Parts: sequence; structure tokens; C-alpha cells
Amino acid sequence: MSSVREARLYIRELGRQPYEPVFDAMKRFTETRTESTPDELWWVEHDPVFTQGQAGKEEHLLFPGEIPVVQVDRGGQVTYHGPGQIVGYPMLDIRRRGIGVRELVTAMENAMIDALASFGISAYARPDAPGVYVSGSANQHLKIGSLGVRIRRGCSYHGLSLNVDMDLSPFMRINPCGYQGLEMTQVAQLVTQTPSMNEVQGRIQAALMAALGYNSCQSVAAAGDVLQES
Repeated sequence: MSSVREARLYIRELGRQPYEPVFDAMKRFTETRTESTPDELWWVEHDPVFTQGQAGKEEHLLFPGEIPVVQVDRGGQVTYHGPGQIVGYPMLDIRRRGIGVRELVTAMENAMIDALASFGISAYARPDAPGVYVSGSANQHLKIGSLGVRIRRGCSYHGLSLNVDMDLSPFMRINPCGYQGLEMTQVAQLVTQTPSMNEVQGRIQAALMAALGYNSCQSVAAAGDVLQES
């Protein structure tokens, strides 16, 4: 018999969804979970949306136009989600896992960095600006991955996003994450053959599980269970 205690992470594939029903579902899941509720990781691709964090300043919304702006309860400023971007929401009882917010943030950053490295992309985190970056010309930092979390009752929601193969132009309508002139990039611009969304997602998931100490995973019902009340 193995002496290693199983730590299982349940995986939920939500597909492509508008932002607000998923946001409502995250809050509901976190508010109603108990000490025995398993941890989950939700994967989703959002319809175009700008999300503005709790400390968000209107001055960073330059000209959102027809793209909706949703006020959310994570940290940070404004960012953009849209098709071609992988979004992962770790719905974790971090108190039960014995980790802190900084450890969770670092694990998400490193999971994206490790996944990108597997495709030959050298990326890094910055101590002064959360997220994942690659080097541009003249030592410019180009942002490829973003993150933001909220902890409620010792449990996390919100999470990470990685630009894979998307229309980056909406980022020009905002100051991404509150940084004027911050340039965004994506996997498709940095490789000769763009990997599939599923392939990138799988590598982030494997790296995140390893970093957080999960040794098994199991798929659960997709969107219906968590979004049906929205």
C-alpha cells in the first residue's frame, strides 16, 4: 500500500462562456463550499470582456467601446479576456492545503512559465508587476500571462490567463493591469507552429498540480453543474 496520501484535483471544462455567469458561479461555489468540498480547477475561454479589479481606476479604461466592462472582486486593475486566451480558475481551499496567497500566486506564475518553456519560449515573473513576461527589443517587458486572485473563507477563486492565439487589439483600449504603454504578446507570435489550446492548457495544469502538491486529477461535469443557477 502506498504511504503517499492522495491529493486529488477535480477538473471542470467550461468551454467558451460569457464572463458574468462564471464569475457568479465562482462566488457561489466558494460561499457554499464546506471543509470537505474537493478542490477544483476550472478551465474556460471567455467571450470578449474587460474586468476591473477592486482597486481599479477609471483612467485605465481608455475606450472600451462595445466590449463590456465588469467590476470584479479580485485584486489588480483592468485586463481583457477573449477567445484564444486560456483562463484557469483554481478553486482551492488554501487553508486546508497549508499554503498562502503568495505561494499560490508564485505557483500560477511558474506553471505558465514552465508550460511556455516546453514550447521553447523563455518567460519570467517580475517582483514589481505580477504576471508572466517575455523579453522584447531594447529590454522591453512584453506581457503574455496575467493573474489575479481573491481569498474568501480561506479559499481562492479567480486565477490566471495566458494569451495563446487571440486578437490582442482590445488590450490597446486599456492600460493593461494599470501600466500605461504595456505591450502584450502571445504564444502564436513566439513560435513557428502554434500549439493547440488543449495542449497548452494540459501543460499548465500538470505544472500547477505539481507545484501545489496534487498527485491525481479527475474530470467532473462541465458547465451545467456550476452555471445552472446563474
